[in-house]
Amino acid sequence: MTAILLGLALGGFLALTLYGIHPPRPSLADTLAQTLKPPAPTAVADQPSGASGRGRWAARLGRRAVPALTVLGLPTAGLRRDLDVAEVPVERFLAEKATAFLAGLLAPSLAALLWWALTGTGGDVQLTVLGSLAVALVLFFAPDLSVRATAQRRRKELRHTLSVFLNLVVIALAGGAGVHQALTDAAASPQGWGAGQLRRALTAAEVGRRNVWHELGVLGARTGVRELAELAATVSLAGSEGAKIRISLEAKAAAMRSRSLAEADGAAQSATERMSLPVALFFAGFLVFIGYPALQNVLAGL
Repeated sequence: MTAILLGLALGGFLALTLYGIHPPRPSLADTLAQTLKPPAPTAVADQPSGASGRGRWAARLGRRAVPALTVLGLPTAGLRRDLDVAEVPVERFLAEKATAFLAGLLAPSLAALLWWALTGTGGDVQLTVLGSLAVALVLFFAPDLSVRATAQRRRKELRHTLSVFLNLVVIALAGGAGVHQALTDAAASPQGWGAGQLRRALTAAEVGRRNVWHELGVLGARTGVRELAELAATVSLAGSEGAKIRISLEAKAAAMRSRSLAEADGAAQSATERMSLPVALFFAGFLVFIGYPALQNVLAGL
């Protein structure tokens, strides 16, 4: 059984290595589509110090395995949307996944080999192989969790920015400003990634002579923020009159404020419940510390 597992692991590793060294040639249509595709922006502000260097190192090491992972259907549609929101290039993401898988596959084996060199005793080979596969699978999916966490944080930021943006638009409309002037003034004040996305959508609508609410709906579909799509649908039903648009925006802003307050209250309640768990564990440990000597004396007297 051990020999079969080792043979399968070695054969799969050699096959992936050969496939990465000599990947299949892409078709002419794929090459033209890749050439005409605009470059993805890089998220420099969200990366901690030193993270970009580690990312480039991992991307260089695993770029040979990118065609193989692409043939396997990675990334999925949902993960690709998260990559778009997190502004992470697909090629770099797949290269990092391949590097993480290779590191997880080799780390337990190297640790077992080092232990054998130091002590002269080795562990079970079958257990080492299974441990290598388990660690490799865990590290293979670790970049997915990081990307999803970044995308979730950005979607939350975009929702909060949209709520502030709608409140500012309603105030500007109440002050007598036109719709376009209110939108421009409201988008100029907020800061951050979400505000930048809203300003980009407004600029695209102005340059392309398109409906601004349609552009906001497109932004919602691209980022997965359904509040933007709901806003575009609501305003399109309200028509082009300023009074109706103001009423629709005011109702949407009030709904988003209520939802934000409910989410904040739920998060606070959840944090309160999590805080009670360490106290309960501390109290249980204190009871064991106090009661163990007495229980030991009772048992010794029997």
